[in-house]
Amino acid sequence: MRGEAGHFPLDAATVREAARSLARHLAARSEDKSRAVQLLVGRDTRESGEWLERALMEGASEAGAESLSAGVITTPGVAYLARALKADAGVVISASHNPYQDNGIKIFAPDGRKLDDETERLIEADILAPVENNRDEHPTATDAQVNLKTGAAVEDEAARLRARYLDYLAEEVADGLRLEGTRIVIDCANGAASQLAPELFARLGAHVLAIHNSPDGRNINQDCGSLHIEGLRRRVIEEKADLGVAYDGDADRALFVDAGGRFVDGDATLWVMAKYLDQRGELNGGTVVATVMSNIGLELALRSRGLQLLRTDVGDKYVLEELLRTKGDLGGEQSGHIIFPRRSLAGDGMMTTLYLLRAMSETKAKLEALTEGFERYPQVLVNVRVREKTPFEEIATVSRAAAEVSATLGDAGRLLLRYSGTERLARVMIEGQRQDEIERHAHTLANAIKDAIGEA
Repeated sequence: MRGEAGHFPLDAATVREAARSLARHLAARSEDKSRAVQLLVGRDTRESGEWLERALMEGASEAGAESLSAGVITTPGVAYLARALKADAGVVISASHNPYQDNGIKIFAPDGRKLDDETERLIEADILAPVENNRDEHPTATDAQVNLKTGAAVEDEAARLRARYLDYLAEEVADGLRLEGTRIVIDCANGAASQLAPELFARLGAHVLAIHNSPDGRNINQDCGSLHIEGLRRRVIEEKADLGVAYDGDADRALFVDAGGRFVDGDATLWVMAKYLDQRGELNGGTVVATVMSNIGLELALRSRGLQLLRTDVGDKYVLEELLRTKGDLGGEQSGHIIFPRRSLAGDGMMTTLYLLRAMSETKAKLEALTEGFERYPQVLVNVRVREKTPFEEIATVSRAAAEVSATLGDAGRLLLRYSGTERLARVMIEGQRQDEIERHAHTLANAIKDAIGEA
């Protein structure tokens, strides 16, 4: 669920019903009927987070569930705690990289995976049921009715939960990694990592300069974080830092800047980590999982080392499914959402940073040197508004033009035709060695699509 806070489906009544529904369905499938359903809840720094969390916990309590709040914490932090505490689910209130007006709800199963599709559909059905059958029988609860904890005890409990997550990163994931003499600039996006990330890396001995780490409820992702790298680049150069890292609002992704201010996206990070894990014998099958949007430069770089790139549809959910299917050790997206399934089934920006710093430390190499061998190919993306989403292979003119382009590109380029999942748009993406050439091909294909099924 994601949308503007205060409006359906992110209004208090709908969130209460979603939580009631979740608690009921989790209770129905529980083998131990004597034990109350346990939820682990966390949120990012948006001003709507507190009242949405309260509504969620009220709804869950009305259905007999018990909730623990970790307060402001990263999305992967909730996924870890849900697993570590053997909760029935972890619930995150966050809209990730969206502006502060939006919010959302993500639900994790105890193993760290996103909630299964079947349960999602059941919850959606409960939410969309007629009001008289659904919400009127559940009036807004009072504190007495739902027995919610309040005050200092809640914050003390939340602080202990956050500390447990930091201990896991510092003592298990980092395990022996020392960062004395390393200068790091951290852009916290005024989000969930604002306190956690500076504390973690300082604890490991790094000299940390944190920026955009003063959230006020409305400045999350505002001209900062993973969508706005320019400020991080400047500070890395000014501070003569060894590394810059930018998180998004819930810190499930991380993007980097090397000491020279050069941008290191998720593809480049996958290249660095693939080499590192392969050298340690920890890259099962010599495969890396990424999406259809990853640059062909990553595929060619991996191939040069005898490694293989497996592609999925866009979305970390599909990356994880392929990792589990192939028993892979590394996967991710250009956005910086990287998954190390031996450690976690959720992308974790701070974990990714630790892995990258360990690679730098053990190889005694700068990030610039570690990214060598990966050449990002020029890419062009053209959107065409369409009146219908006819399969491209069923449109003769488009199919013929696509075949001609693919033949021209050969192994040194890539064509991807796909429809938007949410809009009536056809997307033409081409990568190749020459910008002018791929732009010409893209517009040729776009015109073929427009002539066949373009919106009038």
